[in-house]
Amino acid sequence: MEQTSRVAVVTGAGSGIGAAIAREYAAAGAQVVVADLDGGRADAVAAEIQTAGGRSVAVEMDVTRREGFLATFAAARSAFGGVDVLVNNAGTGQNGGIRGLDDQTWERTVAINLSSVYYGCQLAAQEMVPRRAGSIINIASRAWLGWYGQFAYAATKGAVVSATRSLAIELAKYGVRVNCIAPGLIDTPLMQSLDQPVKDKLMEAQPTGTLGTPEDVAWAASFLASPAARAVTGQTLYVCGGKSIYARPAARGR
Repeated sequence: MEQTSRVAVVTGAGSGIGAAIAREYAAAGAQVVVADLDGGRADAVAAEIQTAGGRSVAVEMDVTRREGFLATFAAARSAFGGVDVLVNNAGTGQNGGIRGLDDQTWERTVAINLSSVYYGCQLAAQEMVPRRAGSIINIASRAWLGWYGQFAYAATKGAVVSATRSLAIELAKYGVRVNCIAPGLIDTPLMQSLDQPVKDKLMEAQPTGTLGTPEDVAWAASFLASPAARAVTGQTLYVCGGKSIYARPAARGR
């Protein structure tokens, strides 16, 4: 990120990719608001950053409610003075084809993966536009391109990519950049929670045959928030081990 005066809010930052982004930003000198539904995990990441000499506060946050974002932005202003970077990282994913998808899973996936991006982007724009500066980074997924049994997940992540492109056009004249990162298979708690047969099928489709790390995504997020990316907006950066350009398809009939 390379600027010590910048303030970053990272959602879903209590573990996995979000925690790695928070640590990377803090290591680069940013002041970081670690927001997570699990307040204890948010506290732990913020404490780790502080122990390493960084500046950070933790916020327990439900991204499916506008009130969660209002409270988190208020905490950022109280602690550090404002928000320069927003990373909409919080997300959920459940495998399952359309025939077995229920309304509760669909609505929960939309609320966490998409409505949260709407709330966050709207509040960030309201804060960043008057200052004519800011960076919004939305975490999507390579799955937005389509994948077997991921109807709800792929649909919401595709919407995130589309929303990113539209918002980038809207905010460009105000100096606010909006970009997207689309991770592939990353070694996160979500990935580790999958059943082994599901993991095996995913790995079979991976061109490199390896998992990425949360730090791989964090480095991409650091670049997109930095002055080095000043000419980059409306883009989707894949951190996917090549799966965005080729993936071995699922066997017919599965």
